[in-house]
Amino acid sequence: MDPNRLKEAYQQLESLEDRLAYKVRPRSGMSTTSLDQIDQRQKDLANFTLELKDIMKEFMLAFAKQGTGPR
Repeated sequence: MDPNRLKEAYQQLESLEDRLAYKVRPRSGMSTTSLDQIDQRQKDLANFTLELKDIMKEFMLAFAKQGTGPR
């Protein structure tokens, strides 16, 4: 395991949550939504999903990292 890579991935995840999580959470109540608002929410969700995919890849690489030196 690569602890530095793991720490960086966790920091990226926290940053993603701070920046975009509130934009992609479902909103309560019945309100009318314009097409522009729906379009913007789709873009926000797409950005969130792509960044999350990259962060998850970093987590997997951090855990998969094996020591390459002599044992």
